[in-house]
Amino acid sequence: MNLFSDVSNADINEVFQTIKRHPQFHLERIVSHGQSTPVGEWFDQDTDEWVLLLKGSATLKIEKQSNCIDLVPGDMIEIPARCRHRVEKTAANGPTIWLALHYSPA
Repeated sequence: MNLFSDVSNADINEVFQTIKRHPQFHLERIVSHGQSTPVGEWFDQDTDEWVLLLKGSATLKIEKQSNCIDLVPGDMIEIPARCRHRVEKTAANGPTIWLALHYSPA
């Protein structure tokens, strides 16, 4: 598998692809093409999430923070379990490729 291949089919919906599933973690590749979290919706997960942006760009909003977080390739962020967050935008001029590791809080 190559993390940068097969990215053209994400034009309408984001594509979530499991790379490895284990009882203690879930590793996935996410490909976005300009998608964002619908207005008024938030992610609120039972697991911690570590995210690495590989390609493109994205802007995240953490509910209890006043500023948004802009991500470019190489940027990483850790989102604790139950931390409400949303994707404000992703690059519209090409794919945004994320690597996301979901794991149980310590």
